[in-house]
Amino acid sequence: MQKEELIQNVGETPVAPAAKRSDSIHDDTTAKIFIASSVSYFVIVGLVALIIAAKFSMPSFLGSVQYLTYGRMRPLHVNGMLFGWLLAADMGLMFYVVPRLCGVKLWSEKLGIATGILWNAIILGAVVSLVMGWNQGLEYAELPTLLDVGVVVAWIMFGANIFGTIATRKYNAMYVSLWYAMGTILWTAFVYLTGNFATLFTTGVNQANLNWMYVHNAVGLIFTPVGLAIAYYFIPRVSNNPLYSHKLSMIGFWSLAFVYVWTGAHHMLHGPISQWLQTITIVFSVMLLIPVWAAVYNFISTMRGQWHQLRENVSLKFLMSGVVFYLLTCFQGPMHSLRAVNAIVSKTDWIPGHAHMAVLGAFSFFAIAGTYHVVPLIFKTKLYSEALANWSFWLFLIGGLGFFVTLWLGGFWQGWQWNNPAIPFIDTVVALKPVWHVRLGSGFLMFGGIITFAYNILATILGPKGEEMEANVAVA
Repeated sequence: MQKEELIQNVGETPVAPAAKRSDSIHDDTTAKIFIASSVSYFVIVGLVALIIAAKFSMPSFLGSVQYLTYGRMRPLHVNGMLFGWLLAADMGLMFYVVPRLCGVKLWSEKLGIATGILWNAIILGAVVSLVMGWNQGLEYAELPTLLDVGVVVAWIMFGANIFGTIATRKYNAMYVSLWYAMGTILWTAFVYLTGNFATLFTTGVNQANLNWMYVHNAVGLIFTPVGLAIAYYFIPRVSNNPLYSHKLSMIGFWSLAFVYVWTGAHHMLHGPISQWLQTITIVFSVMLLIPVWAAVYNFISTMRGQWHQLRENVSLKFLMSGVVFYLLTCFQGPMHSLRAVNAIVSKTDWIPGHAHMAVLGAFSFFAIAGTYHVVPLIFKTKLYSEALANWSFWLFLIGGLGFFVTLWLGGFWQGWQWNNPAIPFIDTVVALKPVWHVRLGSGFLMFGGIITFAYNILATILGPKGEEMEANVAVA
């Protein structure tokens, strides 16, 4: 084993020390396709989110337009945010990260481009089908079967390219981000097939159990591992500090692999499932604290001596804020699984507050940070505006906190009212109006963050490159 391979893993030097020297071998066309398209979809699904939030405050808003009703907008927003924005951005970042950690070119750039074309066709097909009301009626699994098959094919293509790159790697030792990338591919295949195909052959409680297994593990075994792969690469890289502990990262990886798959049923506590299954899901949900604390402690310790960079480094601001949101999200999850807490918060607005903090607060922050760092490098230019980048951070952070905290408190209040049979249900709806007004206002702030982020990235992509940029700087 070469010394460079060894230090890449034990943290004597920042992650992927050979990356700068080998950047010239990378084409990055596939990464460009996925990142550029995901940012564009982010704007679209952000606008859809605003329409949904407005309907909570103004129930008749656009209610006469069948294509813009809540029943069609909500699955469009969910699937667009998960697969159009976040997973596509994560895939683009993996197409950037994995070749550099392996010291080789992407196994097949042509296969990557084909994957990007297919993925965009699927997303556009999803927009049409969901707006038209062609919906399977299962949470997170609304897409028609034909599009589900397309997702499976695209994922096989993505997996083949990533595994092919790792199989031909120059370095024998594998950094933790590669472990999480491979885990994401395998776990996503299992989770997606279960949630979108196995559920079609079941009914009743069994179908609900499989669906919640899919919904919860879509976050835990799709977006969590790929999000951690991004964080484990970019926190050391952007801070220019070595990873604190490779061993601790492996504890986090294997405990996540063992624990997470059993936790989905905590959304069905007090429901028509067996008590032993409820108890198992509670135990494993609480055990989630192990991989979470392992990752969070590793990230915070990696930043030792570098916290001052948060004043100027926008990518680090997003990364470390994402770490805090990840910690809070994964503290809420185990607490939600406790029977006493679940009896109050289950099915209330507390749940979307919790889910949005995971997808938008933690993992989208990681993806945004990676995008801000990567785009100037792969397009051989400078970021269009550091000021806009800072504005996007504060808009996301303030809007996100307003959204999350308001829904947590409002959802808890909602649950207390539901548990009081003396309060008519309609009164519990009226009582949430102030919460929904704050939600809408916070949504405008977050949408402002999306717009400034997207404009900044697209302006960077379309800005001067290479020699042209250097000539402009020289003239200036």
